[in-house]
Amino acid sequence: MFDDKISQLEKKIGIVFKNKDLLLQALTHRSYLNENTKWHLDHNERLEFLGDAVLELVVTEYLYNNYPNPEGELTNWRAALVNAVMLSKISNEFDLNDFVLLSRGEARDTGRARQYILANTIEALIGAIYLDQGYDPAKDFISRFVLKELPTIIEKRLYRDHKSLFQEYAQEYVGITPTYEVMEEWGPDHARNFKMGVFLEKEMIGSGKGPSKQEAQQEAAKDALNKKGW
Repeated sequence: MFDDKISQLEKKIGIVFKNKDLLLQALTHRSYLNENTKWHLDHNERLEFLGDAVLELVVTEYLYNNYPNPEGELTNWRAALVNAVMLSKISNEFDLNDFVLLSRGEARDTGRARQYILANTIEALIGAIYLDQGYDPAKDFISRFVLKELPTIIEKRLYRDHKSLFQEYAQEYVGITPTYEVMEEWGPDHARNFKMGVFLEKEMIGSGKGPSKQEAQQEAAKDALNKKGW
């Protein structure tokens, strides 16, 4: 069964792995091990850690070599390319969701938490490609699936995320830099959820929930923008 899954995914991404276990490990979510204690591989978080760094380097190198824009703009463009929303959207192009190994409970949850899992799995996949094939094939994968989104991001100004916008408006209109605080967190280690509040000095303006602090901050900033009418 797993051999079939591996070969199907290899065809979709155009890469044949020398070490199939590296690809299989990239697909193994922590929750899967809870129900499959004899599984011969570790979960994918170390590969995700590596892939995140490779992704950031490739995107940064591309932006530096192709755009003379100031650092602040390049940073915003990079953030828009590598955030969880964009990566999970990109994962749909090769049906990554069909291949991720999850616990039965996790498999039933198809909301924002799944979006975050898919984004992390893409990073783990990049880490696996880098270890199995080297830098250039990892760079090629990132170019084919991630960097091609850059023109749309620039054209539609998708790099102006809610958190950046709220900070910009708060500083312009009231002269205050927003701060964020964790209001609540819950769930097991592999599926934490957070509620964040965004404050202007001591006043909480908005709140938001998400499967990471960063995602919850974005939702809180979005809520604050709506409440302020900015």
